[in-house]
Amino acid sequence: MAFCTNCGGQTADETKFCPACGVPVAPAATEGPTEIQSSSFPLDYTVQGDNLQVVRVRLKPGQEVFAEAGKMLYKTPSVNWETRMQGDSLGQKIWGAVKRKLMGESLFMTYFRALGSGGEVGFAGSYPGRIQVFDLADGRSILVQRDSFLLAQTTVQLNIAFTKKLGVGFFGGEGFILEKLTGPGSVFIHGGGDFVEFQLGAGEVLQVDTGCIVAFEEGVSYDIQFVGGIKTAIFGGEGLFLATLTGPGRAIVQSMTLQKMRRELAPARSGGDERNPLGSFTNILGSDD
Repeated sequence: MAFCTNCGGQTADETKFCPACGVPVAPAATEGPTEIQSSSFPLDYTVQGDNLQVVRVRLKPGQEVFAEAGKMLYKTPSVNWETRMQGDSLGQKIWGAVKRKLMGESLFMTYFRALGSGGEVGFAGSYPGRIQVFDLADGRSILVQRDSFLLAQTTVQLNIAFTKKLGVGFFGGEGFILEKLTGPGSVFIHGGGDFVEFQLGAGEVLQVDTGCIVAFEEGVSYDIQFVGGIKTAIFGGEGLFLATLTGPGRAIVQSMTLQKMRRELAPARSGGDERNPLGSFTNILGSDD
């Protein structure tokens, strides 16, 4: 029995195109009578919780996802897992590991594959926050902050993205490096606190506290801007710079960062939410995580 990689419907073995949606049919499984050799079916998932969210992924037979190491909460016995490096050749594996370290991720990714009749696996972030899902079309990309990747279908490409402007790299709060996720497939990221989503029109500008940007579409321009007067920069509590996002495209902002959380929990904290403006200079190649 063959299965459609677009809608997951069953088709006859000799059928080359899905009668339901017209997409070419995946070849029949070879590892067992009930297993499908494809990870490109639409992902069946549920995000549960409020500020300590968990994503529950129900995998079809043969379906596979990969995740950042240490993010799994549970799995059913029918889900096989293994840790491996991405890439075909040794050089690709080494370069991939280097890029993941620059992105703040682990050297290895963990792959989860459903056997038999399918199974379930759960994932969560490492600190209080939200999980955001992107169902990316083929070739569509989203840029996200370092350390935010949680899991994705194996059809999704995880890559490194460098900021194009030197000022953004030094003072933008995200450092020189962002993560670029390219479809097709579903991808999940994690950020702090709650999320606020904006759909920016062409030329529309949003000014954001540096470090609070979670994700934005590839069409959105990312830059930094001096806050204004010296008094505002020193006593305004927001540092020397603001990040600016210019549309068109979708942008997501987080209400809490690890930097703010650590500052609030610090034993020597004296009160207020003021940030040392000189702290902007410590963002080189850094992140809130």
